[in-house]
Amino acid sequence: MRVVAEISLIPVGVGVHLSEYIAECHRVFQDAGLQVELHANGTNIEGEWDDVLQAMKRCHERVHELGAPRIVSNIKLGTRTDREQGLGDTVQRVRQRLP
Repeated sequence: MRVVAEISLIPVGVGVHLSEYIAECHRVFQDAGLQVELHANGTNIEGEWDDVLQAMKRCHERVHELGAPRIVSNIKLGTRTDREQGLGDTVQRVRQRLP
């Protein structure tokens, strides 16, 4: 089953500069062969259910390996069975309705 997911990963106890950790997660998702879109408050990911969840786990593992003693993640998951829908489909339809 394909899933579109959003993860907002927050390393705790490493200061206020988080780009190193976010970049590492981005690499993990790309290395897993997932479609990835970074945005200001998180990362959107598209792929097969097991691949996405395994990559999220690996992201946590890597951020801990980089020195974060604690991580809090907010995760949203969406699936469809009526048709295939990719990361950009919904956004594209809304933009078509805008002036």
